[in-house]
Order: sequence, then C-alpha cells, then structure tokens
Amino acid sequence: MNAPSASQAPFERDDDLADVIDLPASELVAQTETNLGRLQELDSLAGKVALVTGAGANDGIGYAIATRLRLAGATVAIVSTTKRIHERAGEIDGIGFVADLTDEAEVGGLADAVAEAVGEVDIVVNNAGLTSKTDPAVVKPVAQLSYQDWQTELARNLDTAFLVSRAFVQGMAERGWGRIVNIAATIGTVNAVPAEAAYAAAKAGVTGLTKALATEVVADGVTVNAVAPGLIRTGSSTVLELQKGLDGPMGRPGTPEEVAAAAVFFCAPSASFVTGQTLVVDGGASIRA
Repeated sequence: MNAPSASQAPFERDDDLADVIDLPASELVAQTETNLGRLQELDSLAGKVALVTGAGANDGIGYAIATRLRLAGATVAIVSTTKRIHERAGEIDGIGFVADLTDEAEVGGLADAVAEAVGEVDIVVNNAGLTSKTDPAVVKPVAQLSYQDWQTELARNLDTAFLVSRAFVQGMAERGWGRIVNIAATIGTVNAVPAEAAYAAAKAGVTGLTKALATEVVADGVTVNAVAPGLIRTGSSTVLELQKGLDGPMGRPGTPEEVAAAAVFFCAPSASFVTGQTLVVDGGASIRA
C-alpha cells in the first residue's frame, strides 16, 4: 500500500493551537487584548499627515472623514472655501486652511502652507466638490445646460481632485508611501438621474482619474482609490433626497460616518494591496432590480 500523500496525512493538532486551547480564561482574555492591540497598531495612522478637502460643514462627509482620521492617530489638515474651516479644525485638534481648489495657484499655495505647518502630506482625501446649500449643483437638462454651467460642475467636482492629487502625489511616490482617496458618487459611477449630466460626468471622471493615477504610482507604495456614496443625510440634503433614502433597500439614507469608515479603510496601512478601486456606499440601492 502506498504511503499517504501530504493531503491524506492524519490530522495532528498544532502545538500552538493546543497551547491556546489549554489556556485558562484569564490568559485567553489577556491574549485577546494583545491581539486587539496588534490589530490597532496595524491600522494606526500615528505619524502620518492627512489632508481632507471640503470639510467645512460639521454635518458633512469631509468632516466625518477628518474626524475618523484624527481618531486613527493622523495629524489632520482640512480645507474649505470659507473661514468656518477654522472652527472645524479646532473641534478635532487639526489645522484649517481656506482655499479655492479650482484655482491652480491657490492649490500650489495650499501645498506649501500645509507642508510648512504640519509637514509632508501622506494621505489626501479629495472630498471637495460635493454640493451644499450655499453652493448648489447645476440642475438642468443637457439641452438647457450652458457651457459655463458644464465647466462649473467639472471644475468643482473633477478639477479639484486632479489639482490636489497632482500637488501631493509626487512627494508621496518619492517617500515610498501614500494614500489618495477620491470621493465620487453613485451618480455617474453606477447610475444617473435627469438634469444632472454635468455632475454625473464629473464624478465618472473622478473614478477614471482614480484608476489612471493608481496605475502610475502602483510601484511606488502609493494607493489611489475612490468611495462612491449614494444618498447620505447631510446638512445640504433636500427633502426629496431624504425621501428617496427612506424608500431605499435599508429604509434610510446613509450617514457621513458610514462613508468615512470606507474612506479611512483605504487609508490604513493594512489596505496596501488595494488600489484603483471604487467602493460603493449606498445601502444596496444600486443592486436593487
């Protein structure tokens, strides 16, 4: 009779496993706490500098992402177009900057200012571009959409991601570590709605930029990913949007914190083998028949 192959060999209990099984309850608890500590260390962002754009609203996605990055240990810089950003920065022990991210020169100035204030940036989250009550989206059918309207939406939602990424990605590549996370949307990524062609085109462009940039820096220790939120309850949500969220598969709109969880996952050291991807956060709305 032939000797059994490796796959047919009788089961032998691993010595390490036996040791764990035989541990008293108190030692099992201690070992669990040690393992949790190791897990937290793997995902710690201590010593990293993060920049989050579009974080001026205390009930918005950008602020939720900045808060979660700070809790993970990162030094956090946040930027918006108004001085309220300094209030948000104080709330999370971060530093705030005011800049128009559709302006190439202002983005360059921002890069210099952030480096001088907190050091080289390791993580960029491009959240700027999501609409607000003070800066509403251009909602018009294509036939009524002016070229200026079109350019405005692309500048706000796509140019900002390009200009900010360009300002920081080379430094990340030279240092051999970096994370860029772009906030896209389900509109333009997995679906579309009437009268929002410019916004859809811009957000589709964000996912294209994500993939293209990921291929350029994939060998440099830099990952580039995107998050595509669906209907999220923020201060700028309209009644119609909130109603649509209630009608969704989960019976509610999402929260900024749920989007933040996805974004910060991509920033973690343990997510180093994930790049060029778009994670949809929409409560299953895009898979409903």
